[in-house]
Amino acid sequence: MLKKMGGSLMAAAVAGGVGAASAAPMTLQDYLALTGPAPSLHVAYGAAPSQFAELFQPAGDGPFPVAVIIHGGCWTREFGGITQMRNMAGDLIRQGIAVWNVEYRRFDEEGGGYPGMYLDVATAMDRLRAVAPAHRLDLRRVALVGHSAGGHLAQWAASRARLPRASPLYVADPLPVPVVISLGGLADLRNEERLIKTSCDRDMVQLAGTPSAARPDVFADTSPMEMLPSGVRTVLIHGEFDTVSPPRAGHDYARRARAAGDAAEVVLLPGGSHYDEVAATSPSWAIVSVEIRKALGMAPRQNLAGT
Repeated sequence: MLKKMGGSLMAAAVAGGVGAASAAPMTLQDYLALTGPAPSLHVAYGAAPSQFAELFQPAGDGPFPVAVIIHGGCWTREFGGITQMRNMAGDLIRQGIAVWNVEYRRFDEEGGGYPGMYLDVATAMDRLRAVAPAHRLDLRRVALVGHSAGGHLAQWAASRARLPRASPLYVADPLPVPVVISLGGLADLRNEERLIKTSCDRDMVQLAGTPSAARPDVFADTSPMEMLPSGVRTVLIHGEFDTVSPPRAGHDYARRARAAGDAAEVVLLPGGSHYDEVAATSPSWAIVSVEIRKALGMAPRQNLAGT
């Protein structure tokens, strides 16, 4: 189901004080220039330099709903990552939403790729249980948000309960997440192999590992499409002019997810590119933040007193 920018979403754009929808789509260089506030807390979950997460804690007493955000960058160190996601985090904490900003080892880092990259995301997710009490985080209200390659990892993390028990990625009690929001995600490794190669120049062995007698299908524990039904509601958000992960990819995923029995919907960002999806300075943010608030069971921003 394609949502159009009308009614409440247009009202959100006006109430949020964002710029006109006719602003030029953001470029890669615009994205790389994104910045945000420093985190409240840096939490290492492993010994490697990229094994950490950042907590952004809002002012007030809490308990706070939590947005777990996972950066993209084509699964490589080349295209930025966690620093750019601080731009989103800065606006979310102003809305009273705590942010858990996840870093992980990418395919071109020692220990990254399969299985390390996935184990990193899983460990960072589950570490929230240890962090939550001291920082007044409400783990009954968690939304998982990933961009691009991070959309793949977010959708995978939300589906971990479906992992085969024989997989080295399996854990018995993963942190449950009821809603995952994929911003220009590249989540269907098997069926979108050509798109991933064209958009990111990634080979599947870099993302899914190599087949073996014990693991003949490398997509069974790496591609969210293979883990349907996940029991998780998926919101697939794509910029109108996203060429890295075009709206067609979101519609294809949503159609198959719904056929498997999951709730899934596609949201279009009018005039948006692959990078407007994660920028609080973009007109597209009015739509994205509405979906994050909705996933957390929060009232629309324009209905809150003082906004």
